[in-house]
Amino acid sequence: MPLPDSTGRRLLGRLREYMAGGGTAQERLDRTVRLIAEETSSDVCSCYVMRAGEVLELFATQGLSQDAVHVTRLRVGEGLVGEIAARARPLNAPNAWDHPGFVYRPETGEDVYASLMGVPMIRGGQVIGVLAVQNRDRRPYKDIEIEALETVAMVLSELLAGTELISRDELAPVAGNAVLPFRMEGLCLNPGAALGTAVYHRPKVHIERLICEDPDAELARLREALQALRRSIDDLIHSHIDLSGDYREILEAYRMFADDAGWVSRISDAIRSGLTAEAAVRRVDDDMKVRLSQANDPYIRERLHDLEDLANRLLLHLTGHGPTSAQGQLPEDAVLICRSLGPAELLDYPRGTVRGVLMEEGAPTMHAVIVARALDIPVIGRLAGAFSRIAPFDALALDADNAQVFVRPSDDVREIFLHSVATRQARKQAYLAERDLPFETRDGEAVTVMMNAGLLMDMSHLDDTGAMGVGLYRTELPFMTRPSLPDVPTQTLLYQKILDQAGDRPVVFRTLDVGGDKLLPYWSNDGEDNPAMGWRSIRITMDRPAVLRSQLRALLRASAGRELRVMFPMIADVAEFDQARRLVDAEVARELSRAGDLPSEIWVGTMLEVPALLYQFPALLRAADFVSVGSNDLLQFLFATDRGNPRVSSRYDVLSVPVLRMLRDVREQCDAAGKPVTICGEMAGRPLEAMALIGLGYRRLSMAAQGIGPVKQMLRSMDSRTVTTYVQALIDRSAAHPRRALASFARDHAITIS
Repeated sequence: MPLPDSTGRRLLGRLREYMAGGGTAQERLDRTVRLIAEETSSDVCSCYVMRAGEVLELFATQGLSQDAVHVTRLRVGEGLVGEIAARARPLNAPNAWDHPGFVYRPETGEDVYASLMGVPMIRGGQVIGVLAVQNRDRRPYKDIEIEALETVAMVLSELLAGTELISRDELAPVAGNAVLPFRMEGLCLNPGAALGTAVYHRPKVHIERLICEDPDAELARLREALQALRRSIDDLIHSHIDLSGDYREILEAYRMFADDAGWVSRISDAIRSGLTAEAAVRRVDDDMKVRLSQANDPYIRERLHDLEDLANRLLLHLTGHGPTSAQGQLPEDAVLICRSLGPAELLDYPRGTVRGVLMEEGAPTMHAVIVARALDIPVIGRLAGAFSRIAPFDALALDADNAQVFVRPSDDVREIFLHSVATRQARKQAYLAERDLPFETRDGEAVTVMMNAGLLMDMSHLDDTGAMGVGLYRTELPFMTRPSLPDVPTQTLLYQKILDQAGDRPVVFRTLDVGGDKLLPYWSNDGEDNPAMGWRSIRITMDRPAVLRSQLRALLRASAGRELRVMFPMIADVAEFDQARRLVDAEVARELSRAGDLPSEIWVGTMLEVPALLYQFPALLRAADFVSVGSNDLLQFLFATDRGNPRVSSRYDVLSVPVLRMLRDVREQCDAAGKPVTICGEMAGRPLEAMALIGLGYRRLSMAAQGIGPVKQMLRSMDSRTVTTYVQALIDRSAAHPRRALASFARDHAITIS
């Protein structure tokens, strides 16, 4: 070490021969470590393999005592070898004995060796072992030596996968008898229920050749495959043009990854080191999985799925298979089992064949979940061990609402699910049948029910649900799915499309609300300790007024001749609102100076999310045209409760007396000032909570599209005067359990809250 290219390729070639040679798997591995020690001029080469329970066992060594083989074991994180496995990163220790993580194992006889360099053996994004070399001399290893050992480790990982060193059963968790029904719990990423048949989504591409003989020929193959990959993504975009602009933006951003020069360059460098194009893609993909999965930025971690999908598609082109949806015959009720899912992969399947998705990973904001939401496919994520516990063609029953899946369900469970699915379909049909009926209570009290949206594709739900407008349009997603800040013309075109689809129905645009858990890929993240209460939302856009002014300029131009309703998020002080409103005035003056067309009417409002505003409310109502209560953040801050933390998110009830009293006071002050007030958080979309809000005097609610049908049924079955009297009484007597009392009241008065 370092190895010239020719020597490196010779080592890789001999490595393949040694592992493919005769003898047991153990004998082949023993020959391999001797070869690596010889070719790298190392005194020691050792191979540690991951066993069940996250234990690294010394499987083969050249240089250490043979008595230590299958005896020396290190937990992940223990010693230098354990640290390499835990961090999934190389370690370079010129003097291993001085390293704070060093752990001495006397049976190895490593007393005479000073320096150590080790690299993780990674396959499928998982560490399956550690390859380490040692020398008697104290010496730092060069970067080129580390890279050479990483390449060797990658090839050895693939070769080991074909051996029987460790039984697959050892690493597969089993819950009782494998043929019996059982239940798994995860995280609801998109609600719904379904019965279906398990299908492994796109099995991993098997690589036949690892070592290349002609790097130039492999580079040419890579270029051809990249061209084919780009064409196939373009075809995918064009073939799903009906899925709207925002989804197309997700695909366009995904398409840009295929042009990423750094990604292509790293694959090319791996080919030049002696790997085939396929093996080079696999090596870079595994490295990216490890690096991105360790990032603190959730947006970066979620883009891992986009890159993984691209790598798999590129491998399919290299192997001549092309993108396919699934191996063999696809059942008509497929439930996809996958580790993760790229943003375009659901579109590889014929529409209507996928009933649900189960992921070992996944997050609510990942692009594939956004697409599943648009296609109304239930998704459950964070199902640890899904592949090891669910076999292909297993019968499955998904209850995504409660984040659980029943594997090989009994007849009783299937019957319950069939009834549940049928009930859901019947409810959907009932909601559809009532779509054109007015939103009013049984005693004729009209209620304005609007929809929350964040994608252009969401706008189609206005007609599906009969919603009276968009009470909250989240404008941040186009900012989050692009590699750079969208310019004014791009934003203007998007906002025009939104208004066009809304027709004569109002749309309330919330200005850019990023920070916290919504990070932009092109803005640095300083890793705040408490991002939900840090530099986010209006605080960012006021610190970067050019961004807010550009958005306001686009909104004004898109609304020319029409009404514009815009509101600012996360306002904590009336002075902040005044400052933001001055920017609106400045942009209006700018448009007038250039003889631009202005909106017919401009309404400027604010979200009520920060409790401090409650003590400035009279002054706020003098400045704002309307108020939207963001119940999610307002109650999170009111109770000092992280709504994303399952340990505390359900500790406090949104129907408690303090909340009801606060919301009543807000509504009374808005009514007295003659300013419209809307509830636009999750609270508005749940029938029981919506009933309580009507009892508090609210007549404007905005919610996710799926909540509109149930809330309308509740409205049309209730008497507003009776409910108002009861809710006021609960507040006045400080009832101990308002939720329980409200549910009993609804049941006694035949109010539909299911």
